[in-house]
Amino acid sequence: MEKITSQYDGENKGHYMPGIISNGMLYISGQLSIDPDTRKVPEGGIKAHARLALANVERVLKATGLSRTDIVQCRVYVSDIDQWDSVDKVYTEFFGEHKPARIVVPVGELHFGCLVEIEAIAEVNKQ
Repeated sequence: MEKITSQYDGENKGHYMPGIISNGMLYISGQLSIDPDTRKVPEGGIKAHARLALANVERVLKATGLSRTDIVQCRVYVSDIDQWDSVDKVYTEFFGEHKPARIVVPVGELHFGCLVEIEAIAEVNKQ
């Protein structure tokens, strides 16, 4: 296994790695809608939260030289399923024509007051 870290200015006290490469796949830990440098959640509602969570996923991808089109699956956790249409719009803008496998899970309250958390799996070794 190869541990993947990202450079953050803010301290992360959690017992996990942002990503792990194993058997040709990158497993990205859940990325909350919190700025990893300032440790602040965005203002502007669920769309802003979705954009930041996706940007945090992309940050881990870039640390490995991968891009969003390498993602094969996402798990999207939302604090309010009634906001799913807004999250889906941001998700669609982020991925464009690329459509990874996906599950959406309504979870209620997330850590730090975040409204969205996203984990992903990306293909590293393409055949």
